[in-house]
Amino acid sequence: MAKLFATPSPREQRWIKRFLARETVGGVLLLIAVAAALLAANTDLRTGYQSFLDFHFGLSALNLSVAQWASEGLLAIFFLVAGLELRREFTYGSLQTLRTALLPISAAAIGMLVPALIFVALSGAEHRSAWAIPTATDLAFCLTLLAVAGRGIPSPLRAFLLTLAIADDLGAIIIIALFYSATVVWIALVTALVALAIYGVLQHIGKCPAWLGIPLALIAWYAMYRSGIHATVAGVAIGLLTNPHAREENPSDVESLESFLQPLSVGIALPLFAFTAIGITVSMDSISSLPSDPLARAIVIARVIGKPLGIIGGAWLIARFTRAELNSEITWWDISAVGILAGIGFSVALLVSQISLKADAYQSAASALLLGALISASLATAALFIRGRHHRSRDTAR
Repeated sequence: MAKLFATPSPREQRWIKRFLARETVGGVLLLIAVAAALLAANTDLRTGYQSFLDFHFGLSALNLSVAQWASEGLLAIFFLVAGLELRREFTYGSLQTLRTALLPISAAAIGMLVPALIFVALSGAEHRSAWAIPTATDLAFCLTLLAVAGRGIPSPLRAFLLTLAIADDLGAIIIIALFYSATVVWIALVTALVALAIYGVLQHIGKCPAWLGIPLALIAWYAMYRSGIHATVAGVAIGLLTNPHAREENPSDVESLESFLQPLSVGIALPLFAFTAIGITVSMDSISSLPSDPLARAIVIARVIGKPLGIIGGAWLIARFTRAELNSEITWWDISAVGILAGIGFSVALLVSQISLKADAYQSAASALLLGALISASLATAALFIRGRHHRSRDTAR
C-alpha cells in the first residue's frame, strides 16, 4: 500500500536541508523588504520611493521602469529556479512517478481551485478576472515560519510542504501563461519557442556551455516579453528544459544552475520585487474599509479559509479513494497545520494583482493580501507550535 508523505531518501533529505536553509534566509529578507516598502510609502520618503519605482533605464527596446524590471526581469529568475526545482522533482524527487506525484499535485490543484471558486463567488463581477490572486503559496514566507515555529515537525511533512509549493508554482505559471497574457505577437512568440527548442536540444545532448546557453536564455526571455506573454514563463521553461543528469563526477546543469541562482532568487529577486510591489498607503480609513470591500473580503476569505480547505480536502480525497495511507510519522492534524501555513500567499499573488487589476483595485488587493498573510501566519504559528510540541513529546517518550 502506498504511503502518503513518504520519508524522503537520504539524497532528498540533503537537498531539502540546503533548500530550507536558503529559503528561510530569503523569507527573512522578504519580510524586511515588505517592511521597508511600507515604511517608504507611508512616510516623508513617499515621493522619493515613487520616483525610484518610476525611474526608467535600459536600451530603447527595453526602456522599463524599476517596477517593470522587477516584475518582468527579477521574477523571471525566481520562476527559472522554480522550473529547475520542478525538473529535479520530476527526475529524482516526489514527482518522478504518477503514484508519488498524485498526492502533492492533487492537493495543490484542489488547493488552488477552492480559493479561486470562493473568490469568484464573493468578489463581484467587476473583479472576477482576478480569480487567480488567492491561488498560489508563498514558499519563502512559509518556510521561514516553519523554521521558526515548526521545531519537531517530521521530515516527511516538510518534504510535502516543499513539493506542494513547487506544484503550486507550476500551477501559477500555467495560469499566468493561459489567462493573463496580452494580445500575442506571434513572430516574437515563435522566436522565443525556437530559442527554447535549441536550448532544450543542446541540454539534452549535453552540449550547452554557458557562452551558448546564456544568450539563448536571454533571447527566449526578451522574445517572450515582446510576444505579450509574461516573461516569467520563459524563466520556468528554461528551468524545465535544463539537463538534470550528472555527467561523471560533475554536478548536473540543474544542480549547478540552482546552486548559483537560488541565492539570487531568494536573496535579491523576491525581496526587490516585494519592495517595488507592496508600497501601498496604509491608513485607518483604508484598513477600516477592507471588510466592506468585496475584493478585499474575497481575497482574505479565499486565502485564510479556502486555501487550507482545498489542500486538506485534496489530500483526504486521495487517501479516501486510493489505496494510499498516511506516513506513520504524521497525522491529519499535521496536514491541517501545513494547510493553514499554505494560506500565506504574497509574491505571485502580487504579480497576478498587478497584471489583472487597475491601480485603485490593486491597492485594495495588496492590503488584503497583507491582512490575509498576517491572519494565516498567526494561525499557522499556533498550529505548528502545537504540532511540533506534540512530536517532540512523542519522540522523548520513545
